[in-house]
Amino acid sequence: MSKDRETANVVCRSVELGLRLIGVWPGTSYAILRRVCCITSMVVFQTFQYQHLIMHFGEKDLLLLIDVLSITMAYSLVLIKLIIFAFNTRLLNAIIVRLADDWKERETSDGYTMTRTTYISRRISNFMIALYALSVFLYATGTLLKYKSNNQTDTRELILKMELPFKIKSTSVHVVVLIIQYVHQTCTASMVGVINSLLITLVLHVCGQIDIVRQKLSEITRKNVKLSGNESVVKRLIIRHQKIIDFSKNIEVLFSNIALIQFVSNTLVICCLGFLIVISIGAPGGSSMLIKSVFFYIVISMEAFIFCFVGEYLSSKSQKIGDAAYESLWYQLNPNQNRDILIMIIRSQKHLTLTVGKVMDLSLKQFASIVKVSASYVSVLHAMY
Repeated sequence: MSKDRETANVVCRSVELGLRLIGVWPGTSYAILRRVCCITSMVVFQTFQYQHLIMHFGEKDLLLLIDVLSITMAYSLVLIKLIIFAFNTRLLNAIIVRLADDWKERETSDGYTMTRTTYISRRISNFMIALYALSVFLYATGTLLKYKSNNQTDTRELILKMELPFKIKSTSVHVVVLIIQYVHQTCTASMVGVINSLLITLVLHVCGQIDIVRQKLSEITRKNVKLSGNESVVKRLIIRHQKIIDFSKNIEVLFSNIALIQFVSNTLVICCLGFLIVISIGAPGGSSMLIKSVFFYIVISMEAFIFCFVGEYLSSKSQKIGDAAYESLWYQLNPNQNRDILIMIIRSQKHLTLTVGKVMDLSLKQFASIVKVSASYVSVLHAMY
């Protein structure tokens, strides 16, 4: 119970509830059953989606095909994320426990920095989850508006295009299917927000710990070292620095494969949505497609930006530990303490990074490449259309 209270100090409550829902939060009851249910529901939806995609692949309505393809790929990305989290539950538990330990072991002087980073992560987390839920509402609204504007009485439009194993013959069944799709899509989109918010929370926590180490390095003098127990101050900073390195490596292991799949998926989805937006502008009845696509495009682009930005932010922050160690009053210390400071400088030369499947580092440069490649594909599709 005490550990739950400690983690509640650093992890947003909505993020914790989302992770409990999919059965990966430490101490969750019926965790395996929850994981199986979440993944099974996603597999069922994906099966019906891909069946519809395959059966209608040869149709001439390119806009509809790309619309279905974009939302199907987005769903596939969420399914892969859930599977990766299910197989890395122990690693996630170790990360959460480390968060709780950092809060239990904090000193009085560390409180402001840790509280500030927690406040920022909570605000960002709640905003992101609400934004993803809003994108589902606008996507569903655009779909139903298109259905109404086309006066389709012979077919019953669905929010998610699926090849269901039964025919929808009555209005009541149609309404039930729409509600199930909307609720499931909202939960799925919110889960994406939860996972992205978790990454932001973890990276902000690491960066907060880095700021604390930098602050303590700037306060090192011969007098402070003697008052704090001879050489223990510098050695404690080295131990804390090593914990930061280990913690960031765990984040890298957990999110590396997710970043790889997301890098590919987001490029394709951004391309598809960009094409839909370009074609829909000024087209008859294009307003409903714009309502569906614009906010979806913003959310997907933001998702790619978040991964790239936190990677860039973590890398730049980790470099500052070495700078702070170099700028400290190391010349006032004895030779053994100088050696310890030198060890920190050498360790900081290798920046902490998040990678795309251990192939390349996540950075704003990679986000720019995603946008550039997507824009190129949009130009090609627009020329072919």
